[in-house]
Amino acid sequence: MRIGIVSDTHGHLGYARKAVEVLAENRVERVFHCGDIGSSEIVPLFAPWPTHFVFGNCDHDHAELERTIELWEQTSHGLFGSVELEGSHVALTHGHVPQLLREAISSQRHRLVCYGHTHLREHHYEGETLVLNPGALFRANPHTIAIVDLPELTVTSLEIL
Repeated sequence: MRIGIVSDTHGHLGYARKAVEVLAENRVERVFHCGDIGSSEIVPLFAPWPTHFVFGNCDHDHAELERTIELWEQTSHGLFGSVELEGSHVALTHGHVPQLLREAISSQRHRLVCYGHTHLREHHYEGETLVLNPGALFRANPHTIAIVDLPELTVTSLEIL
């Protein structure tokens, strides 16, 4: 299964639209948005896929975002989500609550832990857990997303131009 991972759209429709095009070109089957959605207008862009959203420190109107995510039949996890895909447990959080991120990693229950917040793409292993930040679609240079293939856990980082 191919998962698209995005973060920190901050309501910027231009880069979010370009990211959606790249996700479609790469035939992802599901999307994880790791927070700082920034605007309810972002949510419908991800309608082509089952999309899981978490909230970040810049997502001030949780109620409005929740309504929009529900309206578009997507999944909101609040500040932390855990999903099982292809026999792998995957966690997502924004990263602005360090304890949630640390617990997800240190528990070693998840094969993949996705987060955002820093606007810096990176991935590394801690024990058996792949820890991944796709980078950001706004307030970053370059603007990046990630694609992960499960169950292999291969990571592809892509720049959004």
